[in-house]
Amino acid sequence: MRTSKRTQILEAAARVVEREGVKSVTFDSVAAEAGLTKGGLLYHFASREDLVLAIHQHLADRWEAGMAAAAGKPAADATTTERLTAYTRVATQSATRAELLFMLEGATTDEHAAPWNAVIERWAPPPASATDDPATLDRFIARLAADGLWLYESLTAERLDPDLRQTIAERLAATLHDGD
Repeated sequence: MRTSKRTQILEAAARVVEREGVKSVTFDSVAAEAGLTKGGLLYHFASREDLVLAIHQHLADRWEAGMAAAAGKPAADATTTERLTAYTRVATQSATRAELLFMLEGATTDEHAAPWNAVIERWAPPPASATDDPATLDRFIARLAADGLWLYESLTAERLDPDLRQTIAERLAATLHDGD
């Protein structure tokens, strides 16, 4: 199946972000990376904001696809523990710099955050209230630890050693209980 031109543009934008950060997303930089003219890019996106919103959705969808692959099933078919284990593994092992940078950028507006919040709500929602249930608390602690790792790597632009990332993911996953 051929990749759509729109998807090719969004993947090109992700490569620009990987190399140069979110602020580098301009029509000129993305068009050059995608091998298009600025006019060709404007055919698909009327404004930079339209492009940025599409990138948020594209990367959030990619993030969610990674979790579905890690769980071996979509969120709707997974138990709470399976969903959080997949979230933890993706957040600690395979998140790309572009995804992490756009997650952080997403916090700047509700509209930018919406795709990320929807994914997190499906895969790793916070507990509804304080509880005495140790399994619920352990799952939430694992999510906070996974979020802390990607936040650390986003803010420092430093990727941890792959063996350390694997060990962290395994330790976090081991803290989860199969109570559901």
